[in-house]
Amino acid sequence: MLAVSFVLSDRFVGGRSIDTMEGKELAKHKGTVKTIEGKNGDMIDCVDIYQQPAFDHPLLKDHIIQMEPNSIPKLTNKLYDTEMFHGWLEDGQCPEGTIPIRHVREGECHAHRTVPPLSRRKDLNFNDDSETKGHEYATADLGPGDFYGTHATINIWQPVTLSGDFSLAQIWITAGPPEELNTIEVGWQVASGSVKAKFFIYWTRDAYEKTGCYNLDCAGFVQVSKNFVFGTPIEPVSTYGSTQQDIGITVHKAQGKWWLQFDDKVVGYWPESIFTHIASKANTLGFGGEIFDMLQNGHHTSTDMGSGHLAKEGYGKASYFRKIQYVDANGKFNDVGQQLRPYVTKTSCYDISINGGNGGNGTEFYFGGPGYSAQCP
Repeated sequence: MLAVSFVLSDRFVGGRSIDTMEGKELAKHKGTVKTIEGKNGDMIDCVDIYQQPAFDHPLLKDHIIQMEPNSIPKLTNKLYDTEMFHGWLEDGQCPEGTIPIRHVREGECHAHRTVPPLSRRKDLNFNDDSETKGHEYATADLGPGDFYGTHATINIWQPVTLSGDFSLAQIWITAGPPEELNTIEVGWQVASGSVKAKFFIYWTRDAYEKTGCYNLDCAGFVQVSKNFVFGTPIEPVSTYGSTQQDIGITVHKAQGKWWLQFDDKVVGYWPESIFTHIASKANTLGFGGEIFDMLQNGHHTSTDMGSGHLAKEGYGKASYFRKIQYVDANGKFNDVGQQLRPYVTKTSCYDISINGGNGGNGTEFYFGGPGYSAQCP
């Protein structure tokens, strides 16, 4: 798997490659025309849009950037709150014709998953438990079928994670057999080296072997927004028993590209040319949570999934996915209805509860849990 361009060393944990930044002096990104220093210590380079990492990909050498799809799906009736998700804008803004890229701080790392939950299903003939040891899921899956995108509204939390563990909530868009798996992944996570939730994207075309990466860490994703930064903390997050902070995530296929939107704001796209099996369409969709347990205390980890509370606690207390939709061959967004299949690795530790699409929130589900307890030894 391609590592971050600044990585000094790799180590392996539970079948995942962990890319670390320790001891590395962080240089400016290629094409930087301005650097913004945030009050929280973040350093953000404003990079010429045609010198962003995507153009290091051999298949994108002569690529012409498209700033937005011909039609932008209006699914949330709002734009993401730049104050909530991007406080760095208070410290400066990137000029037109550039995109912001955050410097990864010393000690931060990305936890690379080797196998998503959909590939662990016996109906996909994947039975290698050695590569999935320590990974736990509470997901709702759709497929097989022909899918040209998806949408879901996800509430955002700040789960407590033990050192070396991670916790996330995300969408998986996949195609291909396990050994050639193509994925597009979008969500938020708290990873080792950080206590803050952050948005991320991920992709691979060969089951995480040699291609793909998080965010803009390698050539692939083309960012078009000058106001969105991957890797900055999300603040505020949801409060237990009180205010819920959520955001609509949309990925849809149009004009030979897989477009990414947060609420009704276009962030960028993955060109279909960087993929194989998912170049034209996806055949499975997945939604939900994942944690990684370092298996370091002689018992199950106490790393939270989602809010750290079980699905049965419901709204305001458990994590949720709402308004879950898929895109058909005509570009129409459809509620998934009763088609979702729940998948949980350890129901005594984390769980999921799916509700049908009869209310204003469409099809929704709650998921999560606290991990280690009397019921989860």
